[in-house]
Amino acid sequence: MQLLKFEYYYSNKNCIFVSQKQDNKNMNKEKVLLDCWNKLYPNTSTDKLEGFIKELSNIKLEVKFKSHENEWYKDAIVYSLYVDLFNKNFQGIEEKLDYLSDLGVNCLWLLPILDSPMRDAGFDISDYRKIRPEILGTSASSSDEEKKEVFVKFLESAHKKGIKVIFDIALNHTSDQHFWFKESRKSEDNPFRNYYIWNKNKDLYKETRLLFEGMEPSNWEKDGEWYYFHRFFSFQPDLNYKNPDILLEMSRNILYWLKLGVDGFRADAIPYIWKEDGTTCENLPQNHVIVRFFRAVLDIVRPHTLLLAEACQKPKEVVKYFGDNDECNAGYHFPLMPQMFKSIAMQNKEPILLTLSPEITPEIPKNSQWFTFLRCHDELSLELVYVSEEDRKYIHENYCKNPKWDFRLGQGISARLAELFDRDERKIALAYSIMLTLPGTPVIYYGDEFGKLNDETYYKEMIKMTGKDDTRFLVRGKIDWEKLKINMENPNSFSYKVFDKLSRQIKTRKKYKCFGRGKIEWVNLIDDKEKPINEILSYLRIYKNEKLLIINNLSSEKKVISLEDLININDEKDIMGQKIQFTKNHNQLIINPYAYLWIKITNNLTP
Repeated sequence: MQLLKFEYYYSNKNCIFVSQKQDNKNMNKEKVLLDCWNKLYPNTSTDKLEGFIKELSNIKLEVKFKSHENEWYKDAIVYSLYVDLFNKNFQGIEEKLDYLSDLGVNCLWLLPILDSPMRDAGFDISDYRKIRPEILGTSASSSDEEKKEVFVKFLESAHKKGIKVIFDIALNHTSDQHFWFKESRKSEDNPFRNYYIWNKNKDLYKETRLLFEGMEPSNWEKDGEWYYFHRFFSFQPDLNYKNPDILLEMSRNILYWLKLGVDGFRADAIPYIWKEDGTTCENLPQNHVIVRFFRAVLDIVRPHTLLLAEACQKPKEVVKYFGDNDECNAGYHFPLMPQMFKSIAMQNKEPILLTLSPEITPEIPKNSQWFTFLRCHDELSLELVYVSEEDRKYIHENYCKNPKWDFRLGQGISARLAELFDRDERKIALAYSIMLTLPGTPVIYYGDEFGKLNDETYYKEMIKMTGKDDTRFLVRGKIDWEKLKINMENPNSFSYKVFDKLSRQIKTRKKYKCFGRGKIEWVNLIDDKEKPINEILSYLRIYKNEKLLIINNLSSEKKVISLEDLININDEKDIMGQKIQFTKNHNQLIINPYAYLWIKITNNLTP
């Protein structure tokens, strides 16, 4: 009966959103919304959905922006930052757009900017339609419209520089200071009670793992005579997506920012959205239905808007969030990050090769993309979801060089990239060479481009403010631009050396489509005694008429590579202008410790 009613609704000539000119693609997407609704809420009327689809049609008319270029995110260099920590407020970021352009960035990922008590760096959202006043740089008397204009102006400035903007939106939970939750806790019959998950005891969801082990004792928090459910901190109650109002309200929250010009969204914590008793409450089928709904909403209003999956899972699970090119456009490759660190510590390519093998990393849909990173806003994650006990132990022993860096009882390491690599610009550049040339879209964490160190002062300030000893605060902290300016004027400074190497890599990468779109073929290089060099990670990146040979020396020693019967390199420099060293007879290549070469290939190469 619901489906028949809905088909009649579409055929009603009086409906303002239906016309002969309506895009067939939109009609198909609207059918997707109906299909998702019926799967999630089979015994619920479609009245609310019908009203929501009317809204979508009207919003599409309001949006003044053109559709994005298809798969634009494959050619992106993403830079993630906290607005206030990067440079105070949005005006501060505008002042640094030239700096970011000079680095080679063409996409900004704004870490949480929405209104929040800031007990979890802004991931505890108290209002999805407002930006925190302190990062807007407006006065207390400014109107909501004036505040909105500040953000719109920033977006326009970034877009003029060719820089797209995406930001975080927590879909799984809110702050306990959100209006919905404040109302929810008032009484059992409050209209917002069902926006969250309440129970009189802790008997539900017993199989659900504790994500913040060592920081939270339980996934249930007592509130009066009742308990509410949470996957993260106790001040972040989980939303109840079994209530269809939540699905629609969260869609409206996304659309609000889409109308202002935001180019994409990082969907935070999506593996945990749907809860079902008797399960682990992770990666349930309903999660994919919900994500498919969000994707259809975005595609109706502004096609090719990025929906990025933050699914801290094994690749075989993350791939499922791409769907059949109808869920997320892209997802983070979490397991690759720790294995890059392991390979460098071991001076052996095998951990990376294994991680990117089909057994670990399945093929993804043609339009989809992995996002890769060395560091992000959190710890060097070593969750057993995608890291073995053996790997966790090895990486922890090699990189947790200060007991204070330990996070969640060995499940991670809270340290900046420069700290993890002993403030050695060679190792930092090598790690970036690997990340920037392997398949995927790279993400650079603010400050890492000049070797920012752990911030002890900020760490202590945040413990005092939040009451939580969260060592992830060590990897945040403010940029001292005056000090950086002095360092960047000195070619011998650590900051200058790191920035110079990374900016060269980024600018070079942007000239070649093969890095973001091409295939990879592994190359096994041998020494002068015809023995494999496991310390050398080498591969071809190929796209159309582009073919590049990448050579990364993971070793602390100089290596000699035999070129006989393999390749004939005539160039004296690689594509970054680095000198290529040969032996006298020119049949062997010499590569220094922790060095890398990106070489253009014009002849045949046998992997």
